[in-house]
Amino acid sequence: MTLRSSPAMRRYLVASAACGVLIGGATVASAWVLAHLVAGVITDPTSRTVAHWSGQLLILAGLWAVRTAGSWLQARLSQRAATAVIGELSAEVLRSVTARAPHELTSVRDEAAVILTRGLDGLRPYFTGYLPAAVLAGILTPLTVIVIAVADLQAAVIVAIALPLIPLFMILIGRLTADRSAAALAAMTTLQSRLLDLVAGIPTLRALGRAGGPTHRIAELAAAHRRSAMATLRIAFLSAAVLELLATLGVALVAVSVGLRLVFGEVTLAAGLTALLLAPEVFWPLRRVGVQFHAAQDGKTAADAALRLQVAAPERTPGHLTPHAGIIQLDELTVVRRDGPAPDRLSATAIPGEVTVLTGPNGSGKSTTFEVILGLSPASSGRVLIGDTDIADADLPTWWPQVCWLPQRPVLLPGTVRSNLELFGPLADIDKACRAAGFDDVLAVLPDGLDTVIGRGGAGLSLGQRQRLGLARALGSTAPVLLLDEPTAHLDAGTESRVLEAITERARQGATVLVIAHRTPVLAVADQVVTVGGALSVPS
Repeated sequence: MTLRSSPAMRRYLVASAACGVLIGGATVASAWVLAHLVAGVITDPTSRTVAHWSGQLLILAGLWAVRTAGSWLQARLSQRAATAVIGELSAEVLRSVTARAPHELTSVRDEAAVILTRGLDGLRPYFTGYLPAAVLAGILTPLTVIVIAVADLQAAVIVAIALPLIPLFMILIGRLTADRSAAALAAMTTLQSRLLDLVAGIPTLRALGRAGGPTHRIAELAAAHRRSAMATLRIAFLSAAVLELLATLGVALVAVSVGLRLVFGEVTLAAGLTALLLAPEVFWPLRRVGVQFHAAQDGKTAADAALRLQVAAPERTPGHLTPHAGIIQLDELTVVRRDGPAPDRLSATAIPGEVTVLTGPNGSGKSTTFEVILGLSPASSGRVLIGDTDIADADLPTWWPQVCWLPQRPVLLPGTVRSNLELFGPLADIDKACRAAGFDDVLAVLPDGLDTVIGRGGAGLSLGQRQRLGLARALGSTAPVLLLDEPTAHLDAGTESRVLEAITERARQGATVLVIAHRTPVLAVADQVVTVGGALSVPS
């Protein structure tokens, strides 16, 4: 998707052009009528009555009303178009970013967060100010030059000489402003990323007595963003002053020329007044374009970044086969990353009723193997078979309900403990699941039990309590496939023994259980242990 291909954008441009024609026509016609009305009053003393000019006055009032209505309609359409396009762009960015593999998502997460939460809101001035001014400049400016030429050719020549100076300065200033806006967006992205990391790590920093450590760096980033924003505003104000000066000089030249020729009788009063009334209208849309350009540049920069995120998103062909949980076979599975393959030619078979443990050094590709099994990351070579179905050909929405995946950090959303336990559907027996994960001991000390409210990422619970909550959700699931990544991390020995017993019981009930683990107690309950190796392996 691009801004030009957006349906809302196309509709808005057509409607805005129609409003521009209406405003331009009303502006030129009202200037023409007003000039002849004033000239008639001055040159004909016998016609200086309201009754004599009532018709022209009504026409003039009607033209002013049409111009006002056109401006109001254009502003209203601009607001609606801004909301629609921002919504479309936000949805496309979310869709393209979330379609990435987890390891790719990490590299663009901060930029996408800034674009979606703040950056795209800057498009509103682009629609409400810059585009209407640009459309009006494309219609009103040439129309007024033509009408001035009809009324007074010499004034039109002066306007034609002064007019190109404004676009020339707009281009020169605009290039500098675009660089400043890009720098401001980059500074904001870095600042927000550091702030989010700081907020997330405050408990750890406080525990280590280093909560005040990042303060200096955050202050430096904030100062850099402030300097960048002020530099952009400084250029905007100076450029507005330059454009105003050029427009004023252009109108002044026309006024001097018309005044002198009126003295010597070289131009009629009606023609001279028409040129004088329309001369500011020639420069006014271009001045607006220059002024609004700076206000809209931040949003335009964010929109360009959003479009880059969409273009860079990988194109994946959706599968059409429905896999059925059973034997999971890894056949020479290789995933090539920037630093090499991990995993590298991994072959293994996970059978229902058994606990299969993947172990190996850090960075060898164990978690990546789970991502390939889930269809979140493509395999570089080899394949993963779910029964007889290659995961590359699988219809993923029909596969995911058959799998319960517990990553190293369980996904916990703001809300009650109960809503997090039932995040993927109601549990058949919440009490049994909590006992199996050792979470019943946690519930006993929570103020409101299952109705206790937790924050983002499980704020309000310790790491061990968060792990138990995720385990309770996984063990209470009825999915026939369990993918558990370090399930007993942050657990004491007694709780770990209880969890491993529950995992083994799920396997004996017919579930296909794959576990990533290094700990000896987990390896001890495995029916088979598969060692994963890859180019990125480091000692664990």
